[in-house]
Parts: sequence; C-alpha cells; structure tokens
Amino acid sequence: MPERSAGILLYRTDGDGDAAGDGDVQVWLGHMGGPFWRRRPRAWGIPKGLLEPGEDEREAALREFAEEIGAPAPPADYRRLGEFRQSSGKVVVAFAGMTDFTVDEVRSNTFTLEWPRGSGVIREYPEIDEARWFPLAEAREAIVSGQLPMLAALEASLAEPSR
Repeated sequence: MPERSAGILLYRTDGDGDAAGDGDVQVWLGHMGGPFWRRRPRAWGIPKGLLEPGEDEREAALREFAEEIGAPAPPADYRRLGEFRQSSGKVVVAFAGMTDFTVDEVRSNTFTLEWPRGSGVIREYPEIDEARWFPLAEAREAIVSGQLPMLAALEASLAEPSR
C-alpha cells in the first residue's frame, strides 16, 4: 500500500471574475525547506504530512498544517478535494478551505539531514521556510508538479454552482 499524506489547500477570492476565469483566486503555499529546494523553480506546495496509523485524514491535514506553518489551520468549511498520486508513489489527500489567513512568521517543524552529503555534518532545516498567498496563475508555475492537479480540482470545485 502506498504511503499516504494529508494536507490543506487554503484559498481566498474576491468573487470578481476576470478574463482568465479564475475569479481572482489565491492559494496559500509553503516553500519547502532544506538545501534541495533552494534554487528549484517548482519548490512550493501545500502544507502536508504523513498520516499516522488509524488517523482521520482531515484531522491529520489540520495537524500537519499547524506543524508546518506554526499556527493552527484557520476556521473554514474544509472539504475533501480528492486523492493525488505523486511521482514518488505517495498519495496525498487534500482538503480545501476558503479563508483570509495570515501569520507574522512561519515557524515550521524541522528535519535533520547530513549536508553536504558525505560530510558527516548533520544540519537542521525547517520543513517549510516561507509561506504566502499566490494568485492562481502564479501558483501553477510555482507548485511542485505532482500537486498541480490539486489546483485543477480546486478550480473545478469553485466552478460548481453550489460553491
């Protein structure tokens, strides 16, 4: 069975449609920390992390948001966007919620890594070193490729008449 993660895709909109049809939608993304992501063009993604055995997917997504951003996920009507298989084979369950959220500073949990590789030097890095709002068109260029379908699913859900 593939590894499973859960995450939160926050979005906000001013409700005014434009020529691109995206209604000025913005999404909240985090920049992945550590040396591998510094110069990569697609180094942003949703706050997410591994599901613990038996853990509720939505609760795991909320927990991971708090761990990676350093603040609780804001109150919102979170809805399941779907399951998205990553190139690694991992499956990410994404939940979307509309809110106008901000933090003064991202205070992510950290991980350790030998860097440079083979040096014997163990360093500590934040899982997310920055987070901010992106216009949807800009997010499509910044988000890791495996999470692009999450943006498409969000767009589709916003286009539904009941949303």
